[in-house]
Amino acid sequence: MTLLADLLSTVFERRTRIGPILRRDPRSTDALIADLMGTTSETAALALARRVLQRYAEMDDPARLALFRHIAEAYDLDPAALRAALDAYEAAPSGASYRAFTHATEAPRQALIRQLNQVPGGTERLVQMRADLLRLGVEDPALQALDLDFRNLFRSWFNRGFLVLRPISWESPAHILEKIIAYEAVHTIQSWDDLRRRLQPADRRCFAFFHPAMPDEPLIFVEVALSRGTPGSIQALLAEDRTPGSAEVADTAVFYSISNCQPGLAGISFGNSLIKQVVSDLAAELPGLKTFVTLSPIPGLVRWLEQQGIRYDSRDGKAMAGLAAHYLLNAKRADGQPVDPVARFHLGNGAMVQAVHAGADISENGLRQSGGVMVNYLYDLGKVEKYHDRYAELREVKAAQPVRALSAGREKATAAGA
Repeated sequence: MTLLADLLSTVFERRTRIGPILRRDPRSTDALIADLMGTTSETAALALARRVLQRYAEMDDPARLALFRHIAEAYDLDPAALRAALDAYEAAPSGASYRAFTHATEAPRQALIRQLNQVPGGTERLVQMRADLLRLGVEDPALQALDLDFRNLFRSWFNRGFLVLRPISWESPAHILEKIIAYEAVHTIQSWDDLRRRLQPADRRCFAFFHPAMPDEPLIFVEVALSRGTPGSIQALLAEDRTPGSAEVADTAVFYSISNCQPGLAGISFGNSLIKQVVSDLAAELPGLKTFVTLSPIPGLVRWLEQQGIRYDSRDGKAMAGLAAHYLLNAKRADGQPVDPVARFHLGNGAMVQAVHAGADISENGLRQSGGVMVNYLYDLGKVEKYHDRYAELREVKAAQPVRALSAGREKATAAGA
């Protein structure tokens, strides 16, 4: 960890605890919030905010949902005040009228969220609160605006400038390693021995983003294998009996698992920055690395094939590779982006579809989601920005010629009735 990371963790360590349990307050939670919004005393505001967060922690789900609805309705925008502020600014533009207008455009509940964030440990509590909001009220139109307020504030609080990249190794604190096991979302870590195999060998790396206000909670992490050439099987990459290689002779960095850790930060993008930072750090540490590529799942393939009425046999590797290539290059949503979520992520970051591999993930989950097929997305450092721009502007999917040939072959077979 860098000196800056050490300093930030020390400075913000005090924010990890919410403080001792306060004496029971006879006021309702709604009344506590009203008093919090009305006080001008910083000391009183901090005490009230702590009481609100502790009261929330004691609630069951129905009570939390009721509280969310109260906050959404009682602290919503005032349309009349907003219209009046806009009229005043149009009539006489000035610093004062603009300030009044911007104040009117912000729902008071955003000020409430900021007040709660002043409590030590408040940031982590608010992230969990939004996770509850998404879990309990994601389909409730009345709560969607409240979620947008959370999301907009989190995008500011969790922007790249505040994030700290830390390497995760077998020597990392046990409580961090336990969370890596728990949060792994792509290839389940079966045991501590399995985790050791992913972290301890010289040809393995793991990196995570942390926020200074949540120093013990990874936000997102990526697992990396250093190899000679590009692997085409996750089972071979993670095999118990594999012989570890030397990092110094590796020419390829393989990003084989990227896991978001905090449900309450859904919609806050970290992956793009994480990959680019890790690529930069690895290239500086190991100049012999020339290729940066993923070994990624294709989670939507089987579902899409079934929706299209396309028959498939996971034992037929050539056919599955062609179907996967066709899916990645041609299956699109209404907005022109690929159907596959992992494809959207990597292509949006400026990667290209480099290769598809049949029989690459023969786990139960791999067969169920993608018929065992996996894909390499290549991050060509000299072309990433160009590819990103082409994808953002034209939804152009860059792919290597062999992948395009596989896709074209599948289209010909389909046209011939095969």
